[in-house]
Amino acid sequence: MASSRRRPDAEPRKPELPAAWGLRERKKQKTRMAIQREAMRLFQEQGYDATTIEQIAEAVEISPSTFFNYFPSKEDVVLSDPYDPLFISLFLARPSDEPLSLSLRHAMNEGLGAIFQQDRDLILARSKLIMSVPALRGRIWDDLVRSRELFCSVLAERVGRDAGDYELRVMTMMVISAVMEASLEWVRTDGRGDLLELVNRALDVVDAGGLGAIETPPAGSPEIA
Repeated sequence: MASSRRRPDAEPRKPELPAAWGLRERKKQKTRMAIQREAMRLFQEQGYDATTIEQIAEAVEISPSTFFNYFPSKEDVVLSDPYDPLFISLFLARPSDEPLSLSLRHAMNEGLGAIFQQDRDLILARSKLIMSVPALRGRIWDDLVRSRELFCSVLAERVGRDAGDYELRVMTMMVISAVMEASLEWVRTDGRGDLLELVNRALDVVDAGGLGAIETPPAGSPEIA
């Protein structure tokens, strides 16, 4: 029977603000990527359900217990990536007085563009797998909520609103949904288009809806120190 067990003491990961990656973190990320690439190779060769955690660990020459140091479950090998923390780091580096739309574009285009090209095949394979495996599709909403909480906390500080502000949450989900829809369109065409171009087109639609609407605190609301 295929092993897809979850570490018993593993709790859902809470969103954390990213810190600058040092040498130790880069080494950990390199190992995570090696596990993910070998896992994806095995999933494509023999199927997701038929692939066990023990087989993935053996392919990377680590123990199953070491696997759990990097991923709490087999599902997380497919769903996890470093893009959200990296995007947040790039966004936080933008000037605080820069229009929000421009900060988002710069963080996306200047920082993630090269990574999307470098990891193109892996991103495409992961996306196809997520869409085809029910257990993975079932995790999408949890990941969207986690991303919303992370981005809301960062944007709230930037625009002077509470992280639970309704308009802020709406706009955050608009941005996340736009990026997700661009990714789905890219997968639908089997990766033949430019993912970054599709993301920018999706963000054009968000801009038309008014990202500037959340940059000014609502009338009558108290200022946030």
